[in-house]
Amino acid sequence: MIVVVNKFLLVKGFNGISLWPFVIVKDESCKSDVILVNHEKIHLMQQAELLLLLFYLWYVLEFFVRWIQFKNRRVAYKNISFEKEAYANDINQNYLKSRPRWNFLRYL
Repeated sequence: MIVVVNKFLLVKGFNGISLWPFVIVKDESCKSDVILVNHEKIHLMQQAELLLLLFYLWYVLEFFVRWIQFKNRRVAYKNISFEKEAYANDINQNYLKSRPRWNFLRYL
């Protein structure tokens, strides 16, 4: 389910976020952005695989490790394995149909 919450996404440059079981976007136009929606649906699949809590814990820990590694928050974010998988495949609308389980591990 896609939910529009204008004031939730105040971080510049972010148009959506996946919080199981919702894809939250910042405005109505984002609902029709098939690449953004697919990107967020990939995160929903990752969250399901890791039973939510483990996903969020791993995500935050990996972010901090990457931040220390790269000394740049934006670069750290782009190098989180979950994000690397989602960005690499968000243009492929059939990706989730053929995605191997635990595929984010390839992006570590």
